This record gives sequence, C-alpha cells and structure tokens, in this order.
Amino acid sequence: MAALPPSRQRHRARPGSVDRPVNSRMYRGTWLLVGIPLLIAAFAVSRPQPLPKPDLPPDFDGAAARVVARDFANQFPDRTPGSPTAAVAASWVADQLSQYGFQTEFDRFHGKIPGRGRVQLENVLAVRQGRSNDVIAVIAHRDNSGAGPGANDNASGTAALLELARIYAAPQVPPRPPEPQHTILFLSTDGGAFGGLGAARFAAHSPYRNRVVAAINLDSIAGEGPPHLAFGSDRPRSPSAVLVRTAFARVSEQTHVEPTRPSPLAQLVDLAFPFSLYEQAPFVDKGIAAITLTSAGDRPPPAFGDSHLNGKRLTGMGRAGQALLGSLDGGVELAEGTASYVYLGSRTVRGWAIVFVLCAALLPCLAVIVDLFARLRRRHIPLLPALRSYRSRLGFWIFAVLLFELFSILGIWKTGAARPLAPELSPGTQWPVAGLALWSCLLAGAWLFTRDRLLPRRPLGDEDALAGQIGALLALAVISLLLVAMNPYSVLFVLPSLHAWIWLPQLRRRPAALQAIVLTAGFGGPLLLLGSFAVRFDLGFDAPWYLAQLAAVGYVPFTSLIVVGAWLAVAAQLTAITAGRYTPYPRAADRPRFGPGRRLVRTALLAAQRRRTSAPERKRAVGP
Repeated sequence: MAALPPSRQRHRARPGSVDRPVNSRMYRGTWLLVGIPLLIAAFAVSRPQPLPKPDLPPDFDGAAARVVARDFANQFPDRTPGSPTAAVAASWVADQLSQYGFQTEFDRFHGKIPGRGRVQLENVLAVRQGRSNDVIAVIAHRDNSGAGPGANDNASGTAALLELARIYAAPQVPPRPPEPQHTILFLSTDGGAFGGLGAARFAAHSPYRNRVVAAINLDSIAGEGPPHLAFGSDRPRSPSAVLVRTAFARVSEQTHVEPTRPSPLAQLVDLAFPFSLYEQAPFVDKGIAAITLTSAGDRPPPAFGDSHLNGKRLTGMGRAGQALLGSLDGGVELAEGTASYVYLGSRTVRGWAIVFVLCAALLPCLAVIVDLFARLRRRHIPLLPALRSYRSRLGFWIFAVLLFELFSILGIWKTGAARPLAPELSPGTQWPVAGLALWSCLLAGAWLFTRDRLLPRRPLGDEDALAGQIGALLALAVISLLLVAMNPYSVLFVLPSLHAWIWLPQLRRRPAALQAIVLTAGFGGPLLLLGSFAVRFDLGFDAPWYLAQLAAVGYVPFTSLIVVGAWLAVAAQLTAITAGRYTPYPRAADRPRFGPGRRLVRTALLAAQRRRTSAPERKRAVGP
C-alpha cells in the first residue's frame, strides 16, 4: 500500500488521542456478541395454530343488525357520557336484551373525562349461563363523541352485540338450544369513545372479572375499510397468540378478506410505549386474552358524518364474531392468558427474544462509553466540571417536568382518568395557548437562572469538550439501564441516541454539517414515537400535544417523565458542544460573587434604596 502524503500524515490523529478517542475496533467487535441473541431469536419463532371452526356455521342476520344500528343511531344521535340521551340509550339496550329473555344488570359509576368533568356512566350486562362458570365476554361500547350520529362508531358494534345475544338467548318455551360450554356475558359499555372507561371499570371492579377467560370487542365493524385486528394493551403485553391467530382465521373465512393488523414495527412501538384506543386494552392489562374486531384501523373513524353503514362488511364481521365466539366456546383453554410477542401472521417472535436482542444492542455503546471514561481518567482530564454542567441542565428539565405536573394539579391542563384521550373534541388535540404561554414564560425565567453557570467565559479547549461529551454519554448509559429496569422494550427509543452520539467525540475536527447530521440522527427514537402517533392515529402535528396530555392525565407515569427530562439534558449538553456554546461548570474563582438569584435581589434592593435617597433631593430642588 502506498504511503500517505506528508500533508495527510500530519492531519491523521493517533487512535486513542483526544481527536480520535473512540475505540472503533471495540465497537465493531462487540457487535459480534449481538449476533448470538439474533440467532437465538430466530429459534424463538413459533407458529400458533388457530382453534377449530365451530360445528355449526354462523347464522348472524346482518340485515336485521343493520336496521337496529340505523334505528339506534337515529334515535340517540348524541350518546356522550353523562348526557340525558346516554341514560335513555342504556335503557333501550337493556330493553332489547330483556326481550330475548335476559336478566340485565346495570353498573353505574362516575368517571372524570378531560374537558367534560365528572360524569355518571353505566355499563349494561346480560349473562347466558353455560356448563362452565368461566366467562367469555362480548363487548361493544354504545356511546359516541357527540360530533356525529355514530352509526358505525359504535351503533354497528352495539347492533352486532344484540344480534349475538339473540342467537345465544334461551327461549322461555321449548325447544331450548343446547347450553354453551362456557358462560357468555354480553357487555354494553359506556365511555368507550373516551378511553374505554366502561371496559376499564369492568376489568377492575366487576364481580365477573376473575371469571373472564377471553373477550371479543366489536367496534366500528360496518365501515368501508378492510377488517382489522387490534390487540394492544396498557402494558407491554398482548393477548394469547392462539386467540389472535384464531381471530385472523375466522375473519378471513367470513369476510373473504385477510384482516390487517399493526405492522411489526408498530407492534414493537406499542410494546415500548403501550397504547391502544380500543377496549381490549384494559382486559389484556389484567391478564385476560382480548381482541378487537373493527373495520377502522388503529384509530376509530372520525365522528363527523358517521351515518353510513356498509351492510356487507357488517354481516361479514358479525359472522366472524359469532364464529370466533364459537371457536372459543369449544376450546378457550388453549387461548387463555397474555404474553409479549410480535405477531407476523402465521408466526410470532417471542418477547423475551426481542428483549434479549434490544439489550444486546446496548453492549457496543456501553463498552465504548466505559472505554472513553477510562481514557479520560488515564489522561487525568477532570470530569467533574462536565458532570456539574449536566447537573445544571438536568435541574432545568426536572423543573420543567415538575412545573408541568403542578399545572395539572392546578387544573391549567385538563385532567381526568388515566386513560387514552379521544382523538377528536378533547384536550388531546386542542392546544391551550394561554397555558402553554405561561408555562413557556416560567421556563424562560428558569433558564435565565440556569444559564448563568453555563455561559462560555473562555475559549473551549479540546479536553474540556471531550469531557463534556463523555459526561453526557455516561448519563445516557445510566438512562438506558434505567429503561431496561422499567420497560426493556423502551430501550428502542434510546438506541439511536447511543449509536449515533458515541461518535460525536470523534467528529469534533470534521465539518459542522456532518456533526449536525450525527446529532440529529440521535433524535430518531423520540421521532419514531411521534411519527407513530402522527401517522397511525392520524394526529398529525397534534401528536406532541397529545402525548403531553397523556402525561397530564397520568397515563404516562411520572417516573417516565423524569427519564425523558434526563434524556433531554443529555441532548442539550451535546447540542451545546456541537454548536460551540458549551463551557464546563466554572470554578469558584471564575464564578461571580453572587448567584443570579442573589444578584437579582441585590439589584432590586439597591434600586429601591436609590429611590428613597433621591426623593428628598428632588423635593429640595423643587423648593417650597
């Protein structure tokens, strides 16, 4: 190989020097360890088998269900929780069930809906006793947002529930149909359009909750879209893969269309940030296998103009629900429980294998960060000023989190039950301009105090910049380990930061554009979450505020907000270094005599004193 020109030899930094501190060989070599979890994950792929078809073909009457759905939507166009019409609609559903010979039950409770206050809600229950006391629940919420008649969302699901109840009803006179193997519970919930409040109430407090082994949720099943399966949860769990596979088979058979499902990446995001707008989520959260049949995708259909019903889709989805119920009645024991996995159609990748791969992907970055710290120590470069700079930034972001929580307590942000927010006509998509302006002003004032210790006072040396980057990377490593302990799937959101930002110490002599690209790549994890909400749930630019409102109502835990603040402090320090605006925390000799707070108080006192002393002089100058 030809020798490099002398000009290039002079500019080539020695490995391990301040200009080339990253051990790239260690990074590449550690990636070989990631191959082992990938190989194990390949062997962790399973192929769940669907439950057998029921003995009798489904006889769901789609035409009758369509008439019931249309009448229900026309009679009760506004079924928002707590409205007078909502109570009448609940009584109407109970009357329909009573006509089939059911003894109906009402479960009345109160719930707080963001932007609407505390309202009364009620679930309507009807039970068909079977040979076993184990319960299979059929669920459909009957409320709507009030912005439209809600013919599809969810008069269609309510009509399908009533039709299934008619099929399973025991007539008062012979001949009596054979009893089902399991007890069938028909549940008409309230508050489904506002985060599944009724389903959450049932899963947490109903006397039947400990007997429920599986649940089928019918929501917006008469739309123009293709059949869709929703099986997300409020925790990183999914219903039994056998249930999902059985639902896929029954829907395909009855509609002659393969149902869609969240993509593998979307399922992985749902494990990292558990979220669903459908009512199977509270059941899966409690360890009950539950799935939603819908024609609306990951988000329920818009309420505006929701008056059309696709009779063919309603018939097919209703028959699929009946066939799925029959399959579960014949062998629900094989489809019980919940697990973590990514569903690929006929195959699933088990959750523990995914966690193994995600944690192994941390190893190259953690090894490089530890090596960088060791190199810093060997060169006797002080790290404490860099950590103190990070501490100042961390304090600012923790203050921002605490101020946000205080605004929630004071009612500046709309609060309610810790449930997903309605995508429309709710504070989740209505930005409170006055509250945000006040919060921003208070943060700006806090930053004026914080920046006093972070303003550059002298030219930044190479060793100081390197120490600042390593201090931030050490904090990022601690954050990633905390996420492993909290929810290992959420490591997905910090992996781009780790794998991009560990190269920033190596690029300080490179063009600024390249440094900016690498810095921006580190924001890929949070942008993935924002993009998921913006696209999958059709929130667009409302996605950031929607996530903030989830935190305001308590759906996002406070501990997660603290971790987000710590990550933002890392990003702020690395951004300051890249932009040339970083300085290590100043020594006592370099700091002003008084801090910003004391300087402000001192300036105010001196101004007041000057006004008092100058008043007599002005009076003498004016004269008697």
